[in-house]
Amino acid sequence: MMDTTLPQRLQRSVSGSFHKTALLQKRVRELIRGASPLIETREKNPIKIAFLEMERGLIELIPEEEKPLI
Repeated sequence: MMDTTLPQRLQRSVSGSFHKTALLQKRVRELIRGASPLIETREKNPIKIAFLEMERGLIELIPEEEKPLI
């Protein structure tokens, strides 16, 4: 059996799922801004790190609280 590439794994995992796509996008932004990975890895690619975290169930999308209109 051949190993799948990251784009193939991402497509299979998030295909048709806005929730997972939003989760990955948010986490990638956090990593780019300097957040520490939640896993031990030598990986530097924030997309790969976020995907590994999602695969292991370490991240979840929590809606931001609505801010009151002034």
